[in-house]
Amino acid sequence: MVDRRIVPDLRWLATHYPIYVTDGYSGPLANGEHVGCNRCHVRGSDHYNGLAVDIVPLNGTPGKCDASWAAITRLALWAEPLQDKPRPPFRWVGYDGDAGHGCGNHLHLSWEHAPAPMFQLAEWVEVFTVGKATAPAQAPPSTPPAGIKPPKSPRGGSEPEPVAESGPRGGISVVQSGGVSPRGD
Repeated sequence: MVDRRIVPDLRWLATHYPIYVTDGYSGPLANGEHVGCNRCHVRGSDHYNGLAVDIVPLNGTPGKCDASWAAITRLALWAEPLQDKPRPPFRWVGYDGDAGHGCGNHLHLSWEHAPAPMFQLAEWVEVFTVGKATAPAQAPPSTPPAGIKPPKSPRGGSEPEPVAESGPRGGISVVQSGGVSPRGD
């Protein structure tokens, strides 16, 4: 489950890289159930808003950094050409050099978005423009709408950036569930 606004980006990624999303939204649903990884994300994680995914190779060997990770490493380098300098629309990329992430573990991608309390939708989300047979735009708008400040990016690993948060309000109302097919079905 993820915020539906990032689904086209994930579909584009799935057509270009053999990815398997292991976690997206993590938190309560309106019916009281919990989805996603329970207590494995840092405080303030974008997983709590459905705006982050953890990715492994589609046909990889769990826990082993082998040849199946080559495409994931290429994706990580495309998303973050320089450490701590992600390409828009990404807010934070966790991979080699970030504690608890990397080859043999997972690639974390978070999308830039408006500040939002845990388990709530963000007012806006940056995504790349995708179309049939087109690559994502190299640089979506670099600044959010006037007067709106994006949240701070996490420092990575197990040391989260302090953020203000409020408790759950009955779940997230707009989510996409199920796998992401490169064909869009």
